[in-house]
Amino acid sequence: MSSSFFSSWFFVMFPLVISPGPANIVFAASGLNNGIKKSLPLLVGVDLVMLIKSIIIGFGLGKIIEDNPILLNTLQLFGALYLFFLAFKFLRNTISSNIKEEKNLGFLEGVMIQIFNVKGWILITLMFSLFSSSDILESNTMMILLLIGMLSILNITCHLIWIIFSTYIFKLFLKNRKVQNVLFSISLFIVGFMFILDNELFKRLEIF
Repeated sequence: MSSSFFSSWFFVMFPLVISPGPANIVFAASGLNNGIKKSLPLLVGVDLVMLIKSIIIGFGLGKIIEDNPILLNTLQLFGALYLFFLAFKFLRNTISSNIKEEKNLGFLEGVMIQIFNVKGWILITLMFSLFSSSDILESNTMMILLLIGMLSILNITCHLIWIIFSTYIFKLFLKNRKVQNVLFSISLFIVGFMFILDNELFKRLEIF
C-alpha cells in the first residue's frame, strides 16, 4: 500500500470517525458510567453493524442509497427518535432516587444505534466513492476488502479512545452522576434535533 494513499484515506476518514456523533456520545456515557469492560458489548454491537454496512455498501448497496435518498432520510428520522429515547433514559436515571439500578447500554443498544446512524451510512458511501477506484490493487474486490478492513480498525480504535478517555479523563471533571446523565441526555437531544432539522422529508413540511 502506498503511503500517499493511506495518508489521504486517513486524513479524510479519521476526522469523520472520531468526531462527536450518536455512537461516540453513547460510548463516552458508557465509559464514564460503566467503565471499559462493561462498555465492550456496546462497542461490539456498533462496530459489527458498521462492518455489515461496509460490506453491503461496498458490494452494491451504495448505488441503491445514492439513487434513493429517501431511504437515508427515513432512517435519519427513526434514528432521531431512538436518540430521543436514549436521552429520555438518561434523564429518567437522573430523576430516579437510585441511580445504581440503571441498566448498562449493551450489544442490542449498539446495534440499534448504528442501524439508525445516518452518519455511518454516509461515511461509508463517501469512503467508497473517493477511494475504491484507486489502482493500488489489481482486483476491485481486494480493494473493497482492504477499505473495509482499514475502516473497521479505525472504528474500533476511535471508539475505544472515546470509552477510555471518558473513563479516565471525564471522571476528573464530572464526578456527579446526575450531572453526567444530564450532560449526555442534552447531547443526544441536540444530535437528534440536528438529524430532524437536516432531514429532507422534514424540510418539505416547511414548518420553519
